[in-house]
Amino acid sequence: MSFLDRFFPKLVAVPPDPDVVFGRYTDAYKTTLQKICWTRSLELFNDGKPLEAYEELLQFMCDEEVANVEWEIVNGVLEFYFLQGSRRIVGRADSERIRVESRIAWADDLNVAFMRRLAEQNFRLRYSRFALTEDNCLSIVFDSSTRDGAPMKLLQAFRELSINADKQDDLLVEEFRVLRRVEEPGTILEISSTEKSIKIAYFRREVTALLEALALGQPDPGRFPGGYVYLMLGTAFRLDYLIRPEGYLMDLLERIYQLYFAKDSRTPASKVLLMKGLFEKCMERTDEQLAGELYKTRATFGISPAVGHDRVQALLEAELPKMDWHIEQKHPEIMPLAIAKYAVGYGLYHYSPPPPDKALFHLFFQITEASFFQELGYSAPYRKAEGGLNKERILDAIRGIGKIWRSEYPEFKVDLKELQFETLPLFAKSYLTMIKNSILVKQPIR
Repeated sequence: MSFLDRFFPKLVAVPPDPDVVFGRYTDAYKTTLQKICWTRSLELFNDGKPLEAYEELLQFMCDEEVANVEWEIVNGVLEFYFLQGSRRIVGRADSERIRVESRIAWADDLNVAFMRRLAEQNFRLRYSRFALTEDNCLSIVFDSSTRDGAPMKLLQAFRELSINADKQDDLLVEEFRVLRRVEEPGTILEISSTEKSIKIAYFRREVTALLEALALGQPDPGRFPGGYVYLMLGTAFRLDYLIRPEGYLMDLLERIYQLYFAKDSRTPASKVLLMKGLFEKCMERTDEQLAGELYKTRATFGISPAVGHDRVQALLEAELPKMDWHIEQKHPEIMPLAIAKYAVGYGLYHYSPPPPDKALFHLFFQITEASFFQELGYSAPYRKAEGGLNKERILDAIRGIGKIWRSEYPEFKVDLKELQFETLPLFAKSYLTMIKNSILVKQPIR
């Protein structure tokens, strides 16, 4: 901190951070108003007023920060739509029936291969189904009588339909050349070419470093596959969170961690080789293809479930001791750091952690991936020019997170004395240990 920062903070102009979105959308944490709307929806449906119940359900789904839902009643018919990534889901309900649909792709030819794929998908779906319209547009549809259309059922059906529509449109168009994307104006928000270039360069840099570490083979991946698993999974989770790809690249990253966690007869060493192949496939994507998969969207449903602070603590308690072995064996820094980055990436991908925990996880990446954030235009210098850690800035950032969430989490407390700043691996372990040992209790709603 400079002299002016310390004594005259208002006189120092700090440029605002850029508007960059990290991680996937979550609907896990609802406002008090949304929770009231949900209760009203259940009551109105039980009172035999389905359209009024559905209006309250849409209000419950509406996130005012992203403007993801709109509706109106026209001549006694409820017409609405909501957004999920690149898809617009359109619905219509009257006193008898409700129907919801999302158009995915135009079919130039009724190819047997993609028809078989969709038939298989329909067996997996619980509420919705893939269908073809009269004008050969591939859609995903849900319909029901209002008598059977309770709000809870509709919410689950909307979630299933939306997530599958947003995921399958990119994958099907990528794989089957007879399909053409249905363009939905206003669903995709472009990011700047500069941001795309920075993210693509970071993606290639990180995957190249991963593949080079595998090529060196120290420690031997045949004898110690666990270290490489952490390296690969941590890279996949981190790339998903930091560059937030859509479409085919997102699916490739997802297949990497699905492959490892699949319960099959493959050994960890064989899975390492298969995961490596998927990373190499990622690198085969051209810059133009990658740029086309980097954009912002609005969503209504998240995939990751909300968890309490205890789940975050359990995750860290299970993973942090594994850093010690690599440190004791004096393996390269990349190995113990891989475990720490895996734990944070896993927590951000598979969970919707409490906001203070999420903020601390994000700060972890701002510190460990400092050059990437600086390239994006972030001003907070958590690393020094010579590569060391900027202790004072890091402590200020942690205190700032505490101040932001103190009203909702009045007992939020971290022990800053636990932090070690000598090396990045030691800091990473001490920082995550600090989170594991923190106290986080939410203020009860009165």
